[in-house]
Amino acid sequence: MSYSDSDSSSGAGDYKNLKQITRERLLYEMLRSAKMKDSKSTWKVLIMDKVTVKIMSYSCKMADITAEGVSLVEDIYRRRQPLPSMDAIYFIQPTKDNVVMFLSDMSGRTPLYKKAFIYFSSPISRELVAHIKKDSSVLTRIGALSEMNLEYFAIDSQGFITDNGKALEDLFGDEENTRKRDACLNVMATRIATVFASLREFPFVRYRAAKSLDPMTVTTFHDLIPTKLAAGIWNYLVKYKSIPNFPQKETCELLILDRSIDQIAPVIHEWTYDAMCHDLLNMEGNKYVHEIPSKTGGPPEKKEVLLEEHDPVWLELRHAHIGDASLRLHEKMTNFVSKNKAAQFQHGSRDGAELSTKELQKMVQALPQYSKQIDKLSLHVEIAGKINRIIGDQGLRELGKLEQDLVFGDAGMKDVIKFLTTNEEASRENKLRLLMILAAIYPEKFEGEKGLNLMKLAKLPPEDMNAVNNMRLLAPPSDAKKSSAGAFSLKFDMKKKKRAARKDRIGEQETWQLSRFYPIIEDLVKKLSKGELSKDDYPCMNDPSPTFHSTSLAASIHEAPVAHSMRSRRTPTWARPRASDDGYSSDSVLRNASSDFKKKGKRIFVFIVGGATRSELGVCHKLTGKLNREVVLGSTSLDDPPQFITKLKLLTTHELSLDDLQI
Repeated sequence: MSYSDSDSSSGAGDYKNLKQITRERLLYEMLRSAKMKDSKSTWKVLIMDKVTVKIMSYSCKMADITAEGVSLVEDIYRRRQPLPSMDAIYFIQPTKDNVVMFLSDMSGRTPLYKKAFIYFSSPISRELVAHIKKDSSVLTRIGALSEMNLEYFAIDSQGFITDNGKALEDLFGDEENTRKRDACLNVMATRIATVFASLREFPFVRYRAAKSLDPMTVTTFHDLIPTKLAAGIWNYLVKYKSIPNFPQKETCELLILDRSIDQIAPVIHEWTYDAMCHDLLNMEGNKYVHEIPSKTGGPPEKKEVLLEEHDPVWLELRHAHIGDASLRLHEKMTNFVSKNKAAQFQHGSRDGAELSTKELQKMVQALPQYSKQIDKLSLHVEIAGKINRIIGDQGLRELGKLEQDLVFGDAGMKDVIKFLTTNEEASRENKLRLLMILAAIYPEKFEGEKGLNLMKLAKLPPEDMNAVNNMRLLAPPSDAKKSSAGAFSLKFDMKKKKRAARKDRIGEQETWQLSRFYPIIEDLVKKLSKGELSKDDYPCMNDPSPTFHSTSLAASIHEAPVAHSMRSRRTPTWARPRASDDGYSSDSVLRNASSDFKKKGKRIFVFIVGGATRSELGVCHKLTGKLNREVVLGSTSLDDPPQFITKLKLLTTHELSLDDLQI
């Protein structure tokens, strides 16, 4: 089977991120190479299945596909018009149904297409290859038969999902269905392995170990999820070593975890711009609907936009604290007005009074000649304004402070009770999320009548109690077995009145209010990068070798020294001065992105079974700069708090189905 010759592993040639490599492989290695030397046909048909069309849509736009000579995109399971003068590219999963459909298209006297170029998203079995070879009429019509080994969904420049939306339900639920669980893990392992095939990386495969308190304790399936997944990935990686140009020695590190390592991150209010957009604005995926003033003076027009990496303002602000993002947007608007004479004229009529961001936005929108360059900026001013209004209307600053104080041990049960009795107008979801954080830290407070009384105080229905109780199913293995009281506890002294689920980060300044919280994976990735991650708690699948057990791996990483401030944390504030950009572009981000990546050390991959959060994706971007190594986050899905809570409720009920959710 063919394989790309382009340099993509860490440190080889020009450094490209996960999404760039994925896009280039799909467009150039697959679409561009699918042609016969003597072919006179310039246009091709692209045929995909439900999975591969999604893979393609995450990485490429329709204009990209058309530019490579594709005039028509078709679903393999739809009835299609015969185009015998055109060549067809099949990008499909290597399933029996897909192969049967392909053979039906291309066999007999009147095939649908002139030539077929077949690219499988993951390794195809020998049986299916033999099945294709049996039909002699088809063989002469095949221009290429290749394994692309690309069956993951690049949701971000440093993030991918395997699209196992039901992984939490299938693997952590109370229904013991071994067949379903094994099938789920197998799909996951297949897709994760294709990430390394695409990037031409061979990782040290490390995973959270299953722990037993004593030899008499039975290890459950839940305990073994990372172990089983690591073994599955390893089996595929060993086979990939026979692919031309695939590395024979380790080039990067992979850490496999599951959702039990951090039960708080999926439900706590995260205060970055990206997380707030998806948490508070009821967005459908990355789609945001905003209103723009009518050019004819009528009512505002509705317009759909995608918040993604093609938008330079989004690229710059997405991982910034909402306070920082709002301040930067105001500065950009002010800068734009100060550099624009027409806008200054309008401003001059206001007697020199300082304008609000909203007033600046209206002023700039009245300048049609600047509509293109100001369009993105105006959009984000609207979004940030809406988020800040919701924060105020829902009293999220008070709630957010209580959530973080709980996590860091500065608040306890009494503070939660006080909040619930004095904030009856708080939304049902916000009260539930607060109780879920409390349950993760004080599990004994939810035993029997205690839990029911808390739910009554919060005026929450029984189905919400289900979400709290089901957190027990995500208990870390070592904690789940400690006692009946600590079924989903963290490592705390049960006698202490206040407990902390996190420690404040030493040497880091908290410049913004409510930026204290951080996901557990931040600590784990830092330790992994320094070679300080426990080999007992996180063993390695690879054969013991000097590079793993000595310092030679760490030495080969070329880690840049990270400067740490030794000053104590400053008093939080919602505003701080910073140098402005030119008012509408985000070249501060874009200018350095490619040059920075060229100097990066070896990649770190983290995979979380059961769903990842936007705060965890943000941490990977942050640590990439700090550690000077590209940190890539993978998961079965990327979940916002409402989605995660719904999935948690499904762990012990079979009346609802995830198929009804819009995820």
